[in-house]
Amino acid sequence: MNQAVERGTLFVISAPSGAGKTSLVAAMLRNDEKLGVSVSHTTRPMREGEQDGVNYHFVSRDAFEAMIGQGDFLEHADVFGNYYGTSHSWVRDTLAGGQDVILEIDWQGAEQVRRLMPECVGIFIVPPSPEVLRERLVGRGTDKPEVVERRLAEAAEECRHALEFDYLVVNDQFEVALADLLAIVRSQRLRVAVQQDRHGALLAGLSR
Repeated sequence: MNQAVERGTLFVISAPSGAGKTSLVAAMLRNDEKLGVSVSHTTRPMREGEQDGVNYHFVSRDAFEAMIGQGDFLEHADVFGNYYGTSHSWVRDTLAGGQDVILEIDWQGAEQVRRLMPECVGIFIVPPSPEVLRERLVGRGTDKPEVVERRLAEAAEECRHALEFDYLVVNDQFEVALADLLAIVRSQRLRVAVQQDRHGALLAGLSR
């Protein structure tokens, strides 16, 4: 008899700019081959070095709006005049195939996802202090002072929604935060509902 494919888990990860989310997610993917990351659709122009289907799925505004009308997105948003969205069908099919999926989005997108997929696992990453966040944003050397101030204001708003998530990870020491994130993933895979699918025959035999 063929064993049923174990369904994957959707991990929704949010953080203010400068908290280290992108670097942490990249490290999670390197450390766990069963984790995949959702590639968003966007209408913004492709930048130098980016690849369609790798960084984003680049589509026209008309095509994106048609997808909205068809209900193709798990979540979507208009950010500074460009659309960004997550394919509902891709996430659903990937999870059904047994792969865990990480979705990197802001708190508003996470709220949309929870409405459609309440079983998702929400993780919010924060820096250890406002001062460290400022240091990290300034240390990038890519943003003008006014942009840094705007990002700090946005971070304060985002952090007000941290308690809406299931887990909170403080990124003080990178390796510790990474271990915390991987522990969350592992703990979800050990939940009884998941283990029942994986080891149903074993449990049936042991409980005779």
